[in-house]
Amino acid sequence: MNKSVESESLEALGGNMAKSGSNEDKSAAERIDKLIAELGDWRAETLSRMRTLIKETDPEVVEEVKWVKATSPGTPTWSHDGIICTGEAYKSVVKLTFAKGASLKDPAKLFNSSLEGNTRRAIDIREGEKVDATKFKALIRSAIALNTSGAKKPARKK
Repeated sequence: MNKSVESESLEALGGNMAKSGSNEDKSAAERIDKLIAELGDWRAETLSRMRTLIKETDPEVVEEVKWVKATSPGTPTWSHDGIICTGEAYKSVVKLTFAKGASLKDPAKLFNSSLEGNTRRAIDIREGEKVDATKFKALIRSAIALNTSGAKKPARKK
């Protein structure tokens, strides 16, 4: 029986993180470095590559770790005048969720998950898959352009 990615239990990024040592005294970049390093497998390589592409596309991007809880080390988040995307590592995929993905044109058809909603879209990357760097960077640029335009999300259909 196949489970959807959303129903898979998340292998917490940094699930092996020691309880000692506060995250509050580290920069977001250092925390993301640590979260990626603790994955230690293909997901680390994939998330690291996508992070590099985001930073190459927008050197001014703001990296944050959001939604930190006692049970979760948080989610790497990249923003420029609003959230561009988040990066999460699940058991079988690395998921990049674009906050306003439903409002973005995706001629390269990179979005392959969360296609039903009115707001978000996601790219699920499985082991061995590679996302085309040029097409991904174009999508990042589109997300930044949407954020900086001040455009509101589309009104809900009644």
